[in-house]
Order: sequence, then C-alpha cells, then structure tokens
Amino acid sequence: MRNKYTGLQIGIHWLVFLLVIVAYCAMEFRGFFPRSARPTINMIHVSCGIAILVLMVTRLLLRLKYPAPPITPKPKAMMTGMAHLGHLVIYLLFIALPLIGLVMMYSRGNDWYAFGLGMPHAAEANFERVDWLKSWHVTLANLGYVVIGLHALAALLHHYFWKDNTLLRMMPKKRT
Repeated sequence: MRNKYTGLQIGIHWLVFLLVIVAYCAMEFRGFFPRSARPTINMIHVSCGIAILVLMVTRLLLRLKYPAPPITPKPKAMMTGMAHLGHLVIYLLFIALPLIGLVMMYSRGNDWYAFGLGMPHAAEANFERVDWLKSWHVTLANLGYVVIGLHALAALLHHYFWKDNTLLRMMPKKRT
C-alpha cells in the first residue's frame, strides 16, 4: 500500500492552495488599486474561483478512486473522525463558494469575464438574489479563513506534536 497521495492529488492540493491565496488576495487588496483596475481584479477572482471549483471536483473524484494513504502511527478514532469532518467541510466550502459566486455573477444581468472570456448572464438582473447570494458568499469566504487556519494547524500538529506522517503524505517528492 502506498504511503503518499498520488502525484496528481498532491499537485491539485497545492495548486488549489495557491489559487485560494490569489482569489482571497484579489478581494482583500482590490482597494489598493485604482477603480479602473476593478474589472481585471474581479476577473482574476472569478477565474480563480472557477479553477478551484473544477479542481476540487476533480480532487473529490480522485479521492473516491484513490483512498487516502494510511496515517502511521494510526491515530485514535476520534482524531480520524475529526479529520474526515474537516475534509468534508473543506470540500463543501470550496465547491459551494465558487458555485454561489457563479450564480451571483450570472444573476447580475451584466457583462462579466473569466479567463478573459465573456460569460453568459441573465437577460434581466435579479438584485434581490444577488444581494442574498453575496451575503452567503462573503460569510462562507470569511469562514474559509478559519477552515484554512484549522487545516494548516492540524497538519502542523500532526507533524510536530503527534509525529505521524499526515503532512508528509501531501508533500511533493524530493528531487534527487
């Protein structure tokens, strides 16, 4: 039995990590740019979101095909249950966030772009729906900070405190 995730799973994990950083930074730092840059910054955010959605669904399908390698030494059942719950939250969050964002952008009824391409939009704006979706998108995005922090903390605790191979299973291979 293998002791690491597949190279594709590892690559997707770290690519999603980078895309999440870019998506969050685009929104957090947009105020530092002139208003004329907003469409580009929004496009970067939306493009990252779409890429995250595609990669998270791909990662979920890969997880079904290639189960997680075992943690050694084997953790207690409660820790395993918490890990499963944490991963479920991560998958739900980073699939739901982009989906909500896409429906929100579509419902605005005006031009919007992803990857430099014009995207479809509703013939007529539904601002009530947009406001409701935006509030959920912002709330879940803020929750994302907590989830990401707990995920990173758990990985570090596994590595440095419990001294198991949890973190090492997701690290890229060392070049020889």
